Amino acid sequence: MIRFIHAADLHIDSPLRGLGRYVGAPVERLRNATRRALVLLVDLALREQVQFVLLAGDLYDGDWPDFHTGLFFREQMVRLVRAGIGVYIVQGNHDAQSQISKQLPLPEGVRVFSSRTSETAELRDIGVAIHGRSFPERAVNEDLVPAYPEPVAGAFNIGVLHTSLTGAPGHDNYAPTSVPVLRARGYDYWALGHVHARQVVQAAAPRIVFPGNLQGRHANETGPKGCELVTVRQGVVDAVFVPLDVVRWHQLSVPLDGVDQLAVAAQRIAQALAGAIADDAADAAGGDRLHAVRVHLTGQTALHAEEARQPGTLAAMVQAAAQDVPGAEVWIEQVRLAVSSPVDRTRLAAGQDAVSELVRLVDELAGDPALLADWSARTLGDVLHKLPAEVIAGGPHALTQAATQGTPGHDLPQLNDPAALRHLLMEAEATLLARLGTA
Repeated sequence: MIRFIHAADLHIDSPLRGLGRYVGAPVERLRNATRRALVLLVDLALREQVQFVLLAGDLYDGDWPDFHTGLFFREQMVRLVRAGIGVYIVQGNHDAQSQISKQLPLPEGVRVFSSRTSETAELRDIGVAIHGRSFPERAVNEDLVPAYPEPVAGAFNIGVLHTSLTGAPGHDNYAPTSVPVLRARGYDYWALGHVHARQVVQAAAPRIVFPGNLQGRHANETGPKGCELVTVRQGVVDAVFVPLDVVRWHQLSVPLDGVDQLAVAAQRIAQALAGAIADDAADAAGGDRLHAVRVHLTGQTALHAEEARQPGTLAAMVQAAAQDVPGAEVWIEQVRLAVSSPVDRTRLAAGQDAVSELVRLVDELAGDPALLADWSARTLGDVLHKLPAEVIAGGPHALTQAATQGTPGHDLPQLNDPAALRHLLMEAEATLLARLGTA
């Protein structure tokens, strides 16, 4: 029987920028998450008594600021080799030979494949041959697979490769190759890295897998993160995914259509949060996991008027709901609002008062891309002076704040993007109408 772990994209000590703007953020837990995930990986290897560990690139996020990152990684490798577990590494685009200037000797039993040529490591006592090649520099644009060694006869052959395959959204197209090229090499298992979302490209003959990164690093790397625990019996591969992330990122959309009471909205949000993390109780690390959640509130709701009167009301409500989720530690990373008040715009636009003039002005701007572009090129003050005095009394501050500083829970729109500008207009209109008591 052969037993090994396949992991990739550890990104140890990956910098987490912008945490200072989050009041009360668990900064140290977030910064140490990549390290703690690696410790759990080593714990798993020791507990399962695997024979070797494969690391398919991007152990680091780039050059070390000092030696602490390398020393930490080396310490974990020492734990493995002292237990008789070998480690086989290819370097990827983030930890390529040209990227890491500081060096530490790794313990005997840890092998980093050459960046000059592909190599084979034979484990004759268990009948395994591991083939790999590291990146010499960050951008490797050629297909490395055709130059990989021929399979070793009678052995279970594994290829370790950092690659984008035929391309993956959000990832640079490095060491491109294809499934037919991988199959043609004649190996039994391809241990891939680079793509951060787990993907079983092909289940068998050969098995081709991206395990995903070991620890999600931001709100766009959601869901379970971990490694593949692989057992081979008489040539048959049995693999299971083992979550090891200590911070799990979620994006949660909660519709508030028709909700007009904060207590009802809070209950709905708490239920949605509890449902999003319910499955984690079964994970080995589930009880000690921090859940970082970005919440999107959507829909037409009378609560938008409350938000307009007291900005931050809905975000505080989400924070309170998170405190009520039982059996889990939840941190609300951000609350994004896409809510509006239930308003009959057709009726308002037909009137003759200041509010009606506001609605007609918004329609004129939103319906004419050229006018919208012209509006974006001028200062908001130049545009807002056209609004009636009654509206200016309460409205321009909200609109200029939204356009120049952003508002809590909102992204600053791109002012050269017509769709983003139209969205800004409609949000500003909804806020002004709510403040004027129309909504």
